[in-house]
Parts: sequence; structure tokens; C-alpha cells
Amino acid sequence: MRIEHVALWVADLERMKDFYTRAFRGSASERYRNPHSGFQSYFIYYDSGARLELMQLDGIPPNANDVQRQARGLIHLAFSAGSARAVEELTEQLCAAGSPLLSGPRLTGDGYYESVVLDPEGNRIEITI
Repeated sequence: MRIEHVALWVADLERMKDFYTRAFRGSASERYRNPHSGFQSYFIYYDSGARLELMQLDGIPPNANDVQRQARGLIHLAFSAGSARAVEELTEQLCAAGSPLLSGPRLTGDGYYESVVLDPEGNRIEITI
């Protein structure tokens, strides 16, 4: 088994597509549009085979999770940068571009070297080796 893809509801589909393709070197599918429902989406493809689906539909309420006080359910996406230096460089680049830093880069108690930043819509992104 493998996870086929993970999906996120987003408010600004183009901004989020640009973020996830640029920051993590992904490539985007053509935009899918359903003219009857108004649903739109992109799949973002990564060299590892992982895919991220970004979805937009009017009327979807904002995420109720608070970035500091977490709740049950999906809480972050993790991207492997390949090395400690790559974690540091990507974290620095994302923060310089406006992504808030929540933690790190640091070595965690369970042995991960990671940082945690927020994407443009406040979703947690873990960057690890």
C-alpha cells in the first residue's frame, strides 16, 4: 500500500498552486473545473510519486484548527528536503517569502531534524531531512 494523494480545501487556488509547486519543486496538472458545481482543483506532482490535490469550492468553511492549539485530524504535511542544510535553506527561503516559522530548525526528541512553517492559508508544513 501507499498513500495515493492528500487533498486540501483552499480559498485561493492559484496562490496555493504557486506555493506548493515553487516551494517544493512540484508540477501542476491543468486546472479541473466542474461547470455544474463550481468545484475546481489542481493535482501537484512530486518526483517521489507523491501527489497533493488542491481543491476549491465556494461555501467550504474555514479550517477550525488553530495553528498553536491543535485538534484531532490531519495536522501537517511533511516534505523531505534531503539534508539538514537543505532543511535550513528551505526554511530560510520560505520565511523570507512570508511563511511564518512555528518551530526549528531543530532536532526533535524522536530524532527528526525539522522545521515547521505555515503555508499561505495557515496549514502546517513540516520540513525534514
